[in-house]
Amino acid sequence: MYNRAILIGRLVADPELRQTPGGVAVCTFRIAVDRAYSPKDGDRQADFIDVVAWRERAEFVTRYFNKGKLILVEGAIQTRNYVDKNEQKRTAVEVVADNLRFVGSKSESGGTNSRHAPDDSDAPAAHGGANAPAPAYSSGSVESFAEIEDDGDLPF
Repeated sequence: MYNRAILIGRLVADPELRQTPGGVAVCTFRIAVDRAYSPKDGDRQADFIDVVAWRERAEFVTRYFNKGKLILVEGAIQTRNYVDKNEQKRTAVEVVADNLRFVGSKSESGGTNSRHAPDDSDAPAAHGGANAPAPAYSSGSVESFAEIEDDGDLPF
């Protein structure tokens, strides 16, 4: 079995940080993820996905992200059943995040907030392993590429 979700979207509202009775940090937030298909009238549609982050990841999201900021969420889809205040049975579907990252440049990510680090590029990514920085790639030139002849035959 395999349960993995990778989403890129914008926060619909500021994340909410709470503590469990045992003192564990938990953060809930919702992201809007654009659908790949757009109808003929041109209005893009989005899905609104609930996300839960625990411990260090919860504190990371609360510190560096706010409404409108672009975020990459990686985790597992989880469902839970509960009874609401009207005694109705409900099911919640959410992504339990185990990896959270900045996406795009600072300006593409939706502005600044006083809760953010002075430069988001210095902020770590929140994930289960060591906080390794993203690899740096040097930009090449067109001259470094060689043209391949196309004889119409597939190489595999």
